[in-house]
Amino acid sequence: MSLGIGSATARTFTSLRRHYNYRLYFFGQVVSISGTWMQSVAQAWFVVQHTHSPLAVGILAVCQFGPYALLGLFGGAVADRLDQRKVLLGTQAAFMITATLLAVLTLTGHATVWEVYVIAAITGTITVVDNPVRQAFTIQMVGRDELPNAVALNSSLFNASRIVGPAIAGALIAVAGVGICFLINALSFLAVLAALWMMRVHELFPTRRDLNPQNLFRGSIEGLRFSWRSPVIRSVLVMMLFIATISINFNVLLPVLASRTLHSGPQVFGILSALFGFGALIGALFSASLGRASRHVMLSGAALFSLSEIVLAPLHVTWAAGIALVITGIAFTIYASQTNATLQLAVTDQLRGRVLGIYGYVFFGTAPLGGLLAGWLAQSGGTELAFLVAGLTGVAATIYGWADTGRAARRTAPPITQPA
Repeated sequence: MSLGIGSATARTFTSLRRHYNYRLYFFGQVVSISGTWMQSVAQAWFVVQHTHSPLAVGILAVCQFGPYALLGLFGGAVADRLDQRKVLLGTQAAFMITATLLAVLTLTGHATVWEVYVIAAITGTITVVDNPVRQAFTIQMVGRDELPNAVALNSSLFNASRIVGPAIAGALIAVAGVGICFLINALSFLAVLAALWMMRVHELFPTRRDLNPQNLFRGSIEGLRFSWRSPVIRSVLVMMLFIATISINFNVLLPVLASRTLHSGPQVFGILSALFGFGALIGALFSASLGRASRHVMLSGAALFSLSEIVLAPLHVTWAAGIALVITGIAFTIYASQTNATLQLAVTDQLRGRVLGIYGYVFFGTAPLGGLLAGWLAQSGGTELAFLVAGLTGVAATIYGWADTGRAARRTAPPITQPA
């Protein structure tokens, strides 16, 4: 038994042990994404405290993710053509500048809700390019064989940061206000910039770039056609479309859950966000230990995620909501990391950025509509109604996914030959 546990633990951290460039990137991102979560929590709390409106937090989500809804399909075409490491150096520096501006406005007492909205929109525009490039860059650091492991470890660092960032943010907001969170986020980008700068470029795994001279619009259309004609990719993306739009709106619902449903302050908001992140970290490490992409694990994660939201809907006690959020986090990250790995392994190098751009578009580009819907549902029937609708939608999407990905897998499976 101990041998099996040790073997699973070794598999979990394979990419970190074997690849210097990925180690640099991983630990730089731990610092940077912790700061990003601090800013996300601080922005949401700033808006909810200045407006006392769940719908206003939904509008913040529109500003954050609206640019992806307009431009997200083109980011993947950029990722397939350019030097991804150099692009990341540029996007991460741009994120640092916007966080610095937000910190200066709030620390000097000049920040208003509309200014937070504008800066959120600028950050969202940078994300259009940063997100597909960052995801497509993973295979250059670890290679194809260890890609599922690295994708899951990326989820683990994202969710470890989700624990640290909101917990620190909740405490700092209570003591010093939101401005200090924005300042720490600005400084945190120095870590990832240093990691990208220090990489051994000659150790990156070579990938084939898209050298077709067609324009970005035609390149993006090519990615859409490929995704639609590939049964597995199409099934996974359609399933994610419904779950991402309606079921994944925690940036809108958690501040409302803390302030209106549980009648608490920023400390509880930070704790709830951290508990969701703690569960997500467990789910990511479990997914990393598998070392492969699995349809059954992906769908099981989606089913558990949906059911846990239904359980969360009627809860009005903080400790019970916290436990439900841990389970929700575990299931969410198992589903999301398995989805990402499945897509990356099903596509060629020349189209990887575009398929991941579509995945990002489905995940982030639908957030404006989803954020407004979640805010409206919370305004109308509280978080009880919002989480119930989210959970039921997830159940329906999981049933579709189970049927359609099964058909896709059977169509793409090799024929069974009979022995002579």
